[in-house]
Amino acid sequence: MIEFNVENMTCGHCAGVVNKAIVQLQSDARVEVDLVAMKIKVFSGLTSDEIIEALEEAGYPASEVKATCFSPQNSFHN
Repeated sequence: MIEFNVENMTCGHCAGVVNKAIVQLQSDARVEVDLVAMKIKVFSGLTSDEIIEALEEAGYPASEVKATCFSPQNSFHN
């Protein structure tokens, strides 16, 4: 699973265009859309670069959400 921030994705039509752009690359890809956060999760064998390029060509610039790791050792709470 790769998560992306997708610019300009504000409605159901936008979500459909984004989904179609990815499914055209891999027909069995699964895309979960969060319109409020303007994020998608893509479950596929595609690389993040392939997905970003397809979304940009569809008019929706995107960037991969990099995972952050929380460790209790790094917490400043006492």
